Formats: sequence, structure tokens, C-alpha cells
Amino acid sequence: MPGVTTLLLARHGETDWNREGRFQGHADPPLNDLGRAQARALADRLAGEPLAAVYASPLRRAYETAEIVAVAQGLPVRSAAGLLEVDVGSWSGLTRPEIEARFPAGYRRWLDYEHGWDGGETYAELAERVIPTLLAIAAANGTGPVLAVTHGGPIRAAVAHATGISHAQARRAVAVVENCGVVRLATAGGRLRLVE
Repeated sequence: MPGVTTLLLARHGETDWNREGRFQGHADPPLNDLGRAQARALADRLAGEPLAAVYASPLRRAYETAEIVAVAQGLPVRSAAGLLEVDVGSWSGLTRPEIEARFPAGYRRWLDYEHGWDGGETYAELAERVIPTLLAIAAANGTGPVLAVTHGGPIRAAVAHATGISHAQARRAVAVVENCGVVRLATAGGRLRLVE
């Protein structure tokens, strides 16, 4: 279909902070051994789907995941700051029990699918950088498919935009994208749509 680009949004492989249930945001823990194995499994799943390009958030967990896939496809990884995870401000590095103890009001708001942390970014600010980044990636790469290795927050922002729902509704619908899980989107005419 002319003018349509397929985007594969993949969440990075596991880190020790994922395993410990810590909010990562812009913190930069690397993949652990399981995360590298998940990235290799992602490379295997995509082996029969030649990619036009591979992009990644500059955070190590996403970039290393992308490198593992890109090497298997003989492609370089292009860094895209717009794919960074949402900045969780004061919650970075904390577990849910720690957040509930230190920031009870914010934690209650977050459980109600609202913005909870102090500082950092709002979900609206996240979407304002993620959506233009994805559209620019699509515009630069023809019909694709293009892999963009990112994080849970940007994937939910993209799903919200593509389906016309709020970020809160997307958090309910796509509560957790598993490590190295993939969401497929198509772009045409400057818009994103979810591919089932």
C-alpha cells in the first residue's frame, strides 16, 4: 500500500530494576542476562521480516536490545531521544511500596490512572515528543518495516494516539507490554493506526 509505513514498537529487554519492580524513567540500568536473551529471541522472531531501519531510545536497556536485533539484520542502530521513557521525576529508582510510603497522594492518583510523580514529565508531554518522533521515523523510511525499540510509556502513548483514546485508557488497555513485546502500527498521511 503506497505511502504506508509499518512501525514495530518493541519494549526493551529486562533489567534488574524491572525484576525488582523499580520505576526506571530516565535512569539508565543495563539489560540483565535474561534481558539479553529476550533481545536475542526478538531478533529470532524478526529474522524473517527484513527491516528497513532500526531506531532506539538512547537509554542502554533499549539501545542494547536494538543492537542485538540490528546486528542480526546487518543494520546500524539510530538513536532517537524522542523514544525515551517518560521521566518519572521523584519516583525514579523506587518500588511501588516505597512510592506509596513516601508519596501516598501521588501514588493514589497514579493508581487512578492520573499523573502521580513530582517533577519529570506528564503523559501529555510524553505524547508531545513521542508521536512526532514516530511520524518522522516513518517519513524517513518508506514503507518499512521499521523497528523502534523503546519503553512502556512511549508505547502506551502511541497506542493512545493511534486509537483515539486517552493515556489513562491506554494504561488500562495496555497495562504492561512485556519485555521485548512488539506493538505494530501503520502510518499514513501523518497519522498512526494500530495493526491487529
